[in-house]
Amino acid sequence: MSETAAPRASRRQALKFLSAAPMLPLGGVAFLTACGGGGSDDPAPAPAPAPAPSPAPTPAPKPNYVSATFTGMAAPALSDSAAMATTSVGSSLKISYDDGSSTDYKLAYKPFFITGDMVPNGKGGTILAGGYVDIYNQPIIDTTVPASQRQFFSDAPDGTSLLSVPGAKVDGVKGNTVFAVVQFEYTTWAQDKTTDMYGKLPSPIAVLTLDQDPATGKLSLVKYHNVDTSNVAGLWITCGASLSPWGTHLSSEEYEPNAFTAATELQFKAFSKNLYGSETAANPYNYGHMPEVTVHADGTGTIQKHYCMGRISHELVQVMPDNRTVFMGDDATNSAYFVFVADKEKDLSSGSLYVAKVGAGFSLDPAAAGAPLTWIKLGAATSAEVKKLATTLKATDIMDVKTSDPLDATYTKVFANGKTEWIKLVPGMEKAAAFLETHRYASLVGASTAFTKMEGTTVNIKDKIAYSALQNCQTSMVAGNALNDPAKGVALAKAVNAGAVMALKLQGGVKDTLGAAINSEWMPVDTKALLVGEDITADAIGNTANPAKVGNPDNLKFSEKLRTLFIGEDSGQHVNNFLWAYNVDTKALARVMSIPAGGESTGLHAVDELNGWTYIMSNFQHAGDWGAIHNNVKATLEPLISANYKNKFGAAVGYLTADPKQPALAKA
Repeated sequence: MSETAAPRASRRQALKFLSAAPMLPLGGVAFLTACGGGGSDDPAPAPAPAPAPSPAPTPAPKPNYVSATFTGMAAPALSDSAAMATTSVGSSLKISYDDGSSTDYKLAYKPFFITGDMVPNGKGGTILAGGYVDIYNQPIIDTTVPASQRQFFSDAPDGTSLLSVPGAKVDGVKGNTVFAVVQFEYTTWAQDKTTDMYGKLPSPIAVLTLDQDPATGKLSLVKYHNVDTSNVAGLWITCGASLSPWGTHLSSEEYEPNAFTAATELQFKAFSKNLYGSETAANPYNYGHMPEVTVHADGTGTIQKHYCMGRISHELVQVMPDNRTVFMGDDATNSAYFVFVADKEKDLSSGSLYVAKVGAGFSLDPAAAGAPLTWIKLGAATSAEVKKLATTLKATDIMDVKTSDPLDATYTKVFANGKTEWIKLVPGMEKAAAFLETHRYASLVGASTAFTKMEGTTVNIKDKIAYSALQNCQTSMVAGNALNDPAKGVALAKAVNAGAVMALKLQGGVKDTLGAAINSEWMPVDTKALLVGEDITADAIGNTANPAKVGNPDNLKFSEKLRTLFIGEDSGQHVNNFLWAYNVDTKALARVMSIPAGGESTGLHAVDELNGWTYIMSNFQHAGDWGAIHNNVKATLEPLISANYKNKFGAAVGYLTADPKQPALAKA
């Protein structure tokens, strides 16, 4: 074979050679063509394939939320009188993540309106914010200044719930449609500033349609809707509120009217006159119950009233995670711990009512062990059957009540609603007494009707602890006081007028005092002090409770994700009332906001996340409602507060925010 023939190896030889060689990856060789055109036995090499693209880098995972820390503000001083005369916020919130990073928010307060403002009604017109209407939904007119008659409006907005409704659609909303329900407890004065209006007007309750900006979380008012309360005989002194786990607004009716004396009491007669146009039309047994508001997708709301949860001084209630157990605040002197256990989840129309008996060891020392609680079953009922009793019975059909000792052994001495009475139950009226004369009956059967001003309640689900506010620890709680009965389990050596926040451990497997099982895993089994106010000699500005501590706690709300207990004050001992944040893990207490002097912190609702944003709802009441503690500041602050809040007739409904965006737990 010649040297020139060697390069001309046949195609067959080449394939034979390749078949004997080890196979390489497809991208590693250029294949010969199986048959070819052209004039050569050697095919042209195939073009090399493009290199495979590099895999996209895996994005770094977003950091996870770890904790929240509030940095508090100083109490405003008279040297900054403008801050004392408004909602003042100098606090901040730090959100920390698991990668070591954090986001800081400088907090601020944003009102939706001041009561007395004309706000959009969703129909192209306007409506008076906080305005009062009668049973026929007609305006109630203040005629005390004949030359300037106007519709009454409230200076006392209170319980507020922020919520969403599936499928919500309201004209005018550009972002996310969310809602707030707000109730108005009372108005302090008529226009003439001498006519006391407390408890004389039927409490209005409204649904606010809010436009939530998806980019910033900021909220703006689009529509104000008055809930028609005529089907529940109007509302009586609606105080605090809570959001049920199923998304309804649970309202309140505190200081239930005394059915034995209502017909002759000026307050109740005025209430009836303003509601019905008649001083005798209102039935006291229709008030002191638990209203529930359902918000609809169009921004309207409807209301029902539950008669089976005890007729007490309902401050607010807290539904436990089982959707059945309801722990209730009872804002009265000689109040008690009450729990309602519903027969069905998410349905408060029937169930069993219990009241606590406090065992040995009750103390306001946070280091002391908790005092045990046992539970007396008062009865079981449906709302419908109690309502029927309310509309068919008179007070004297249920029991006889004496205000002085009748020297008759068939009567029993009781302590109820800040009074000592002697009562005798009419035979067969146990159920009526349990649900319509709840305070008197609870004392009669041996409950610890011993507390003063038991205000807000809330729950820490993770730790299974409930919290309860005692605005004051005085009178009925103090040994030797005429309203104190040591047999009730509460007998303090001295008063703590500045009040306390109590912590109550929650458990299942509890039996009532007759040995019957209570169908709940969330029953309070003891009570102990968590935070205690401190009474002081008046300081230079007038405070008679230490301003560095919580004084006269009222509203309570717990945030599970922030691990924070929020506390709003209703203090006659702090010149300015405050909103506080208490971290239950670090035990750090931070002052978040200062309320205008003479006002009360109300409307508290902590919302961990709503469409990704975090909210703290907050209102205030009756700015410039002066007491003796304000003598050193009144002259300076009176003109400022009058200018800020409609001559002291207005009050704010709003929330805590930050700039440029609302706080959020997820990192952007």
